Amino acid sequence: MFETAINWSPVWITLRLATITTLTLLLLATPLAWWLAQTKCWCKSIIEAIVSLPLVLPPTVLGFYLLVTLGQQGTIGRLWQSLTGGQFVFTFTGLVIGSVIYSLPFAVHPLQNAFTAMGQRPLEVAATLRASPLDRFLTVVVPLARPGFLTATILTFAHTVGEFGVVLMIGGSIPGKTQVLSIAIYEHVEMGEFHEAHILSGGMLLFSFVILVILYTINKRLYK
Repeated sequence: MFETAINWSPVWITLRLATITTLTLLLLATPLAWWLAQTKCWCKSIIEAIVSLPLVLPPTVLGFYLLVTLGQQGTIGRLWQSLTGGQFVFTFTGLVIGSVIYSLPFAVHPLQNAFTAMGQRPLEVAATLRASPLDRFLTVVVPLARPGFLTATILTFAHTVGEFGVVLMIGGSIPGKTQVLSIAIYEHVEMGEFHEAHILSGGMLLFSFVILVILYTINKRLYK
C-alpha cells in the first residue's frame, strides 16, 4: 500500500482561479464578441488577431511579456506599486490577470460565433416593437445565444484549470498562494513522487473527459 499525503491546496487554488477567470471573461468577452459580430470597422481583423494570439503563442512567451509588463520594471507594475504598495507578479491577482488574457479567445470565439449565427432578423423584429437596444440584447440576443454562453463558460473554465506556462511565469509556485494544480503535478514528477502525480493527473484527466462530454451533450440538445 502507498501512503498518500496529497496537498489539496493547489486544487482549491485552481478551482478558485478558474471560477474568477470565467466570471470575469464572461463580463469582458460579451461586449467584445458582440462588437466583433456586428462591426464592419476596418480594424476588426486586427482586433480578432489580437484576441486569438494566445491560441498560437507559446504560453511561456505570453507569460514572459506579462511578467515584464506587470513586474517592477514594467510601466503597469511600477504604477500599481506606487499606488498600492503591492505587486502583480507572484500573487493570485497576477494569476487572474494572466489567466484572463490567456483564456480570452475561448470566451470570445464561441460568443462571437453565436451572435453571428443569430443574424439580424430577430433584432429587426424587436426594433419594430420599439424595444430599446439594451432590451433587444437582454431579451432577444442572450436567449438565442445561450449555446454560445454555455460553450464559452465550459471552455474557459476547463482551459484555465489546465494552464501551466502562463501561470508559472507570472505566479511562480508559492504553496498555498500561487501553486496551481498543473504546477503541483510537474513538481511531483520532478521529485519522483509519481504516486501523487498519478492521483492529481488522473483527477484532471477525468475532469477533462467529463467537461467534454457535458459540452458535446449540451450542444447536441441545444442545436436539435
